[in-house]
Amino acid sequence: MSIVDRAIAAISPRWAFRRRQYYALLAQYDAAKPGRLRKNRNDSSSGTTLAERSAVQLRNYARYLHRNHDVARGALRILVNNTVGPNGIGVEPQPLNRDGEIIEPLAKQLLDLYRDWSLLPEVTGQMSWARAQRMVALSWYRDGEVLSQVLAGPVRKLNHGTRVPLSLELLESDYLPMDYSDTGKRIRNGIEVNAWGRPVNYWVFKQHPGDSGVFVRRQDLKSVPASRMLRLALVDRLGQLRGVSEFASIMTRLDDIKDYEESERIAAKVAASMAAVIKKGSPDEYKPVFDENGNTVPRNMKFRPGMIFDDLLPGESIETIDTNRPNPNVESFRTGQIRAASAGVGVSYSSMSKDYNGTYSAQRQEMVEQWVNYAVLSSDFISGFVQPVWRHFVAAAHAAGLLDIPDDIDWETLDDAMFVTPAMPWIDPKKEADAFTTLEAAGYISGPEIIRRRGGNPSETLKQEANWRKKAQEAGVGLSFGKAGANTKQEQGNDNQTA
Repeated sequence: MSIVDRAIAAISPRWAFRRRQYYALLAQYDAAKPGRLRKNRNDSSSGTTLAERSAVQLRNYARYLHRNHDVARGALRILVNNTVGPNGIGVEPQPLNRDGEIIEPLAKQLLDLYRDWSLLPEVTGQMSWARAQRMVALSWYRDGEVLSQVLAGPVRKLNHGTRVPLSLELLESDYLPMDYSDTGKRIRNGIEVNAWGRPVNYWVFKQHPGDSGVFVRRQDLKSVPASRMLRLALVDRLGQLRGVSEFASIMTRLDDIKDYEESERIAAKVAASMAAVIKKGSPDEYKPVFDENGNTVPRNMKFRPGMIFDDLLPGESIETIDTNRPNPNVESFRTGQIRAASAGVGVSYSSMSKDYNGTYSAQRQEMVEQWVNYAVLSSDFISGFVQPVWRHFVAAAHAAGLLDIPDDIDWETLDDAMFVTPAMPWIDPKKEADAFTTLEAAGYISGPEIIRRRGGNPSETLKQEANWRKKAQEAGVGLSFGKAGANTKQEQGNDNQTA
């Protein structure tokens, strides 16, 4: 308490108490104070309520941008390519025996069956497993959520098409109605949950509600147990049920970029249509040309290279129009807007704008910083989709009697696997390779881990290298690869001996 407050308290305690109350009311963040230039953002609705109000509109808006906006389409492609990759998420089976060692024959069986299944993984038979993963990731980022029904074993009128009786039915989020809720049954936005908020059943349409000529009703909904339905959702709040598009925070900016670029293109076209004006002389010299009806004949001259104006009237001259188009500030404005949009959607600016100017250090710093976001999305994609599918795949293969399982297996590890995400691109391959060689020689990283970071399978790489060396030896050809690492280790050993 200050000297003034103590003096007031001695004279009038009531006055001092009221002063302290007003001080407490004024003690708040400046951003929380309402003002003439700042709107109050005081919506305290839950994440589920906000998604219920806006998710469908945002989803449709994102699809519009995907169809018609090159920047939005490019951003989606960047997300999919860097989180799923061209070949999808790689899988290395890791079944262990009781001694904790990988059972190689069983791992090979699983991998062979998985490759066969990857040719026809979904019910339509139109997509490979890699393409299905990319389409699922695309729908996840664009729409905010995507569903996949797992169909294992004999299913009526369904031919799985592979040795493992397992198929996936990939569904857009439209199949899960946003407006279907029943408080008595704990159904909210098409999702039935238990008392703890865990999904128990999903109420989905049997047909896409947006198909032409299809009219769906609530009576057409079917209940799918959560154990057979996989769902990826982009949520921003704890307890939020439905997902929201990754583009929600940048849609306005992307639309503004599109409108601004369109206005500049129109202005440039209008400017290109205007060539010149004819300046008139004094009124005494001006003698317009009239037609037989007494109307002024419009002057129309066609411009061509090297033309000479020989039909000007006395006192007339030609003056070209300076339209200031194209606007030299378009590029800087567009660059700033795309830089902000790239931060909002989670992709690197250089990839989104296709502007790769900069030093090696700047390019690598951007790549390293941005790759963390790609790794996070890849981790969510694996845990929410790829890994559950793998577990269903192993269970279906085991139930069909396709696995030769040894007696000493640790059954809890039958469906264990390591998942390989897309590799981070190398900006300077020599520097990157030298760094990995040094780390391996120092014992900070293993060779298999390096191969996984490059998006490969260590076992397959080792097998291919052994076969290649064998063929080269049989052909009498010397191979130089592999010597760099050996030389590095030899040099390190010599240094240790010298020390």
